[in-house]
Amino acid sequence: MTDVPAGLSWTRAAPEDAQGPGPWIEIAFGAGDLVHLRETDAPDTVVTTTRTKWDAFTQGVRAGEFDHFAEEAP
Repeated sequence: MTDVPAGLSWTRAAPEDAQGPGPWIEIAFGAGDLVHLRETDAPDTVVTTTRTKWDAFTQGVRAGEFDHFAEEAP
């Protein structure tokens, strides 16, 4: 388990017009190539990955590789 450094600057992934506390995903870029993710309703549970893996994931999102997860059930 990676220790999460104090003083990270967390960015909330929420629509600009979003109301209420969420829950939302938050991301913080740490030292080196570490990327930290958490949910607003469980801020002590943090997933840490590398910048390389994060970049691969975001490229996949942009390419539509995960669209099937967002499709509504019939």
